[in-house]
Amino acid sequence: MTDSSIRPDLKDALADLKTVGRYKIVRELGYGSSGIVYLGTDPFIKRNVAIKILQPISDRAIERFFVEAQSAGRLTHQNMVIIYDMGMHDSFCYITMEYVEGTTLEKYCHKDHLLPTSKVLEIIFGACNAIDYVHRQNIIHRDINPSNIMLNKEGIPKITDFGIAQMTQETYEMGVWGTPSYMSPEQLKEETIGSYSDVFSLGCVLYELLTGEVAFSGKNSYAIMYKITNEDPTPVTELKPELPGIFDDIITKALAKDPAKRYQTCMDFAYDLRVASRGITETFLEGEIKDAVDFVNHAAFFRNFTKEQIKEMLTAVSILKFTKGEVIVAEGDIDDTFYIILDGSVKIRKNDKDIASIVAGECFGEMAYISGQARTATVLAETDCILIKISSTLMDKSSNEIQLLFYKNFAKTLVHRFSAQS
Repeated sequence: MTDSSIRPDLKDALADLKTVGRYKIVRELGYGSSGIVYLGTDPFIKRNVAIKILQPISDRAIERFFVEAQSAGRLTHQNMVIIYDMGMHDSFCYITMEYVEGTTLEKYCHKDHLLPTSKVLEIIFGACNAIDYVHRQNIIHRDINPSNIMLNKEGIPKITDFGIAQMTQETYEMGVWGTPSYMSPEQLKEETIGSYSDVFSLGCVLYELLTGEVAFSGKNSYAIMYKITNEDPTPVTELKPELPGIFDDIITKALAKDPAKRYQTCMDFAYDLRVASRGITETFLEGEIKDAVDFVNHAAFFRNFTKEQIKEMLTAVSILKFTKGEVIVAEGDIDDTFYIILDGSVKIRKNDKDIASIVAGECFGEMAYISGQARTATVLAETDCILIKISSTLMDKSSNEIQLLFYKNFAKTLVHRFSAQS
């Protein structure tokens, strides 16, 4: 962090800081408008930690900080910086986190330090996984920006400040939360925010990593706010002509002014990035299998599968995306496929009447999968959704171990469905 807007009173008050709680201060790592970050040591566990000391705003904000930090502290994900501890130091809040040896994405947002497009996609895909995981726990980050995404020594992205962004990143002059250039229009208007708000911010980060230019820049916060709410950024293909046109489509959807026209979830965003990766000549991750595993790993149906088992099972499945209103299966169709919803929701329609809605983590098509009989209802995408389509014919060719696991979970699904109907 290098933002020079840190308040002088915080800097002065912490000038001779030696300890915070039980932690010993080693040195300052950086600072920004939200506070100062130090490298510290935990004398009990004998490990390095990052300690962020935050500017006090109000008693209500401090109370909210502890509630949200406690919630975030219970979360663990490979692409998240883990929260260890929190407390008060004099009149300041502090939070102790996993120390990540590396750098923030700020370094790679300049034209002379741009990363290969394949690496940018890998980073954003990892960020999508972490943010989607946290959204499923009903936490919105509110301040996704390059300084809040670290790259460790292995190049793995780690998102920090989950659950504390609303408290720490208040813009004092405007009375709104977040870092102005990355804030969604609804945040600026102080309207209801949701997972789509973090999608907008992550879209801004993607734009900057691809082009080396800020999507919404201006001489001051008010100029930036005007652009976010009224103007569209220059298409990325104008700034980087070698990119396929699909990147313009993805950025346009991620940065849509109307939240309803934006990607509603990070996994929906990630799916299109996966499609875009096919249009570049560089190698993306380890091919489609690796990112497909990340998608499938989210589904409750496969919770007892290892990643290696999921890789094997992927030979019998397809991962498909359907847009809102699109027919997925039609009444009268005959096939042997079964669907699991990874993201979004679908509705079941029979005799021209909607009879049920099924959401992420659930499945449909069990009877057709077992018997091969004609479909007895039509299934439509209620929202943009991502599904796993499983073929009975292909599943029969999988190893006995995979088949046993799959059919065990399949049986549980049927029991749950029949119990709910009785």
